[in-house]
Amino acid sequence: MPYKRENVVAIYPGSFDPITLGHLDIIERGCRLFDKVIVAVVTNPNKNPLFGVRDRMRLIRASTSHLNNLEVDSFDGLTVNYAHIQEATVLLRGLRVLSDFEMELQMAHTNKTLSEAIETVFLATSNEYSFLSSSVVKEIARFGGSVDRFVPQPVAIEIYRCYARTQPGSTPNQTAPNLKANPPKL
Repeated sequence: MPYKRENVVAIYPGSFDPITLGHLDIIERGCRLFDKVIVAVVTNPNKNPLFGVRDRMRLIRASTSHLNNLEVDSFDGLTVNYAHIQEATVLLRGLRVLSDFEMELQMAHTNKTLSEAIETVFLATSNEYSFLSSSVVKEIARFGGSVDRFVPQPVAIEIYRCYARTQPGSTPNQTAPNLKANPPKL
């Protein structure tokens, strides 16, 4: 029988501006693998976010309320320092494409150099989300496209509200499709 550690805490760090269905896929799968997952919203001074940290945290909570072993938090600074504070031993990362792997592997090696106690676990993004990023979602919304197929419904509504302020005539679409039953066809 394989050895299983008890109470393994994983940190899933990111900007989540906004959280996408690709992020949600990684979060749900991480919650099945680890005793506790902390989605940690990183404050990145180099990015100009669509939503503030508190709004991103609120949207993540609304999108993950069905998961009972999940926490949502925020931090700034080094991820390994935050992981130590939370007594986490795993950093959870999603991989979409080869270019993600190069950057993520470099970051994993750096984090391992900073802390031997931290392991990075990579999950390959599900095929239907392999193209999806927060930047793509914001670009679609900015030009008036529908984002219902890319983000959880509470997030889509907030995105439409945000862009309705800058694009007259835009209105939120209140009925997001069930993506598990009807995956997007691209």
